[in-house]
Amino acid sequence: MATYIIKGMDCADCAAKIEKGVGRLNGAQNVRVDLGTSKLHLEGDVATAVIKERVEALGYSLDSSPVQSTIVPAAPGGIFGFWHYLRARNETRVALIGGGLIIVALIVFAFSAPASLYNALLLIALVTAGFPIARSGLRTLFINRDFNINLLMTIAAIGALIIGEPLEGAAVIFLFAIGESLEGYTADRARDSLRSLMTLAPSTAIRLTTSGEEIVNVDQLTAGDRILVKPGERVAMDGIVSVGESEVDQAPITGESVPIYKNPGAEVFAGTINGSGMLTISVTRLAADNTLSRIIHMVEAAQSERAPSQRMIDRFARLYTPAVVVAALLIAIIPPVLFSAPFWDVSGQAHGWLYRALSLLVIACPCALVISAPVTVISGITAAARRGILIKGGAYLEALGMVKTFAFDKTGTLTQGKPVVTSTRAANCITGEPCSQCDDVLALASAVERRSTHPLAKAVVQAAEQRGLIDQYVPAEAIENMAGRGVRGAVNGATVTVGSHPLFDAQYPHSPALHEWVNQAEAHGQTAMLVSNGEAVQGYITVADALREDSKRMIGALKALGVATVMLTGDNASVAQAVGEAVGVDDIRAGLLPADKVNAVKGLITERGSVAMIGDGINDTPALAAATVGIAMGGAGSAQALETADVVLMADDLSQLPFAVRLARFTRRLILGNIGFSLITKLIFLVLALFGATSLWIAILADVGVSLLVTLNGMRPLRFETSRKPAP
Repeated sequence: MATYIIKGMDCADCAAKIEKGVGRLNGAQNVRVDLGTSKLHLEGDVATAVIKERVEALGYSLDSSPVQSTIVPAAPGGIFGFWHYLRARNETRVALIGGGLIIVALIVFAFSAPASLYNALLLIALVTAGFPIARSGLRTLFINRDFNINLLMTIAAIGALIIGEPLEGAAVIFLFAIGESLEGYTADRARDSLRSLMTLAPSTAIRLTTSGEEIVNVDQLTAGDRILVKPGERVAMDGIVSVGESEVDQAPITGESVPIYKNPGAEVFAGTINGSGMLTISVTRLAADNTLSRIIHMVEAAQSERAPSQRMIDRFARLYTPAVVVAALLIAIIPPVLFSAPFWDVSGQAHGWLYRALSLLVIACPCALVISAPVTVISGITAAARRGILIKGGAYLEALGMVKTFAFDKTGTLTQGKPVVTSTRAANCITGEPCSQCDDVLALASAVERRSTHPLAKAVVQAAEQRGLIDQYVPAEAIENMAGRGVRGAVNGATVTVGSHPLFDAQYPHSPALHEWVNQAEAHGQTAMLVSNGEAVQGYITVADALREDSKRMIGALKALGVATVMLTGDNASVAQAVGEAVGVDDIRAGLLPADKVNAVKGLITERGSVAMIGDGINDTPALAAATVGIAMGGAGSAQALETADVVLMADDLSQLPFAVRLARFTRRLILGNIGFSLITKLIFLVLALFGATSLWIAILADVGVSLLVTLNGMRPLRFETSRKPAP
């Protein structure tokens, strides 16, 4: 897929116009233009020169040089930034010249110069400022077979000349050009929020070699290289600490508000800030594949995904603009023809119907409507990324704002996911005190579990290592994982099974006493795993997983937002009940296999309309995919989590979840508010135009003003709760 930078886009209508125009080229396939990133993505066999010619024919420019970075350096802001933006574009430079000619014409008029000079200056101003607009409108008509905003303004300006209002025609074109530029500038400022991510990681690093230190570009670093990070510096690359210890501020990546202690063996991420210690880091990923690069890539991709409201507006705008032209034509013709109403303006009376039709064209310009959603979505997604929350598109942002039920996995989500062995008991151990037979149960289980990566397996292996039992049996062979039930393997020729109580109740008969011991342990919130050697049940091991400190607060914060909570777990009912009651979820469903979790999520969607599923992004992938919105934990350390979920919490920080819901709801309210405000304002001015109670001046000022207001309003998510602490 080829990727190019497009310059000169102001709104979503511009992106749609380029997308359609380039898509009509021979050989072009899967053309996509992203307003949020100003990029054109194209598959197919089309020469770059041909693409560039088509883009320029539509009134824009294309940078055909390879895309080296995702975002260009940020431009200055404020009034000076807008002035710089105006001077940097050909169409706005000529618009400024046109505006200057209008001022000169008004000065000439004030000094009672000849009317011919006054009108000539206005005509030159109109042609100067209007030429790029008219050219773009006509080329779009010929190339795309579309009526667009530029064509509406061209018709209105020509109509103003016909009815003897050159000042209004010139003013309409000038204000429209400046208004479009203002929209583009404010949209560009929204993109600047993503540029801030680009500045997080330094472009160079200090590489350690056998001969000393050298400063190199990060693109020259490879996996295994060692880099030095001094106190207060930003970490340049993802890696593992090999020497040193320090507190590292991970907020730019994960949103965590407290620096995290790092020592040898700890993972660090590009873009984070080193504290007071000196760290030597062994690089684990290339610059193009580090965590920060993946975040930027995913945020860019998310910004290019159109939200449902945006897709609806785009479809509406494609029909709306030509419909407005037809409506204006009918308004100009029907009253004069059927009711003998004045076609031209009559002195001392309301405007004629031609003037009213021209006012309708200007007022009906869909700029405000088209820009209302994309800027808001871009701002919302970027605001979430700043807090370590990756939302992979406007569709998921809107969906998250509407979800009323959250389903949670237990292990690793509501709990810390680091269970520890609490007891081991052989089937024939009467006292329950540790003995050699109890140790043999743990050693036998560790022979099978050492081949598994499940948190419970790790707990068993760790306990066996601590007791010096890890080498008592050879590692098991022919490992078979039984999803949600256990694992079995061959140890010294015998089949050893480590599994859940329900599995053993069904397949391995055991004594009533052992059954009661296991029930008692599970009633106290512990998870029991039974162990068999062949058909003989040897005993059981219990493990416990501590709750996350923020689980209960997070559940409470979600409830305060009117959200229902459900816990879905493969653990037994007793353990699930203990954990569920401790955190305060509304509903507890236990003993679920992965397929059962999927069915549970689908059932909740049927009952409640939409459901968000929160899990670790790997074991719960089927349930995450089945949910309306899948939310994965700990994306900073898991490439799988980044790929599988719709929303990723970069840190294992549940406190960000209520913030994500509040942000999504706020963003959705802004989108709906912008759409409503745009439509109501246009309806009011349309009525005024029909009654001849407005002018072209007021019409264009109203259009520009509404477009600016909805754009600025759409940028509010960037400042959403910036003064609040990242807690529920």
